[in-house]
Amino acid sequence: MASTIRNTKDFFSGLLFTAIGSAALVLARDYEMGTLLRMGPGYYPSVLAGGLLLVGLICLVRSFRTDGTPIGRLAWRPLLLVVLPIACFGILIRDAGLVPAIVLLVTVSAYASERFSFKATVPLALGMCVFSWLIFIKGLGLPMQLLGPWFGF
Repeated sequence: MASTIRNTKDFFSGLLFTAIGSAALVLARDYEMGTLLRMGPGYYPSVLAGGLLLVGLICLVRSFRTDGTPIGRLAWRPLLLVVLPIACFGILIRDAGLVPAIVLLVTVSAYASERFSFKATVPLALGMCVFSWLIFIKGLGLPMQLLGPWFGF
C-alpha cells in the first residue's frame, strides 16, 4: 500500500519545522546541557528544538492522514512588503533612529494587507514607537537614539 501526501500544507510545514528543529539540535549540542535545576546554556535551545522537531513530525504524519487544500500561488507582493521593511529596519536603526525605522517597518508591513488603512496604521506605528522606547531605551537602557544623525541628533 503506497502512501501519498493528502495535505501538502502540513507536509511542507512539517518538513520546515523538522529541518529547523534538527539544525537547532545539532547546533545546541556544543553547549553544556546542565541539569533541570542548574540549566546550562544548551538546555533551553535543546528543549525548544526538540519541541519544534516534535511538531514537525506530527505535521508530517498528519499530512498523510488528513485531507487538505493544495498550496496556492506564492504571494510575492505581501512577501516582499513584509521582508524588505525588516531589512530596512536593520539598516535605518543606526542612522535614522528608532522612531523612523519603526514607522517605516510598521507602515510598509501593514501595506501588505488587503485591508490596509492609514487610520489604523498610524496609531499602531506610534504605539510601537512608545512601546519600544519604554522597553529598549528606558527599561533595558540600550544606547539607541529616537532620532539619529540623519536628523541632526
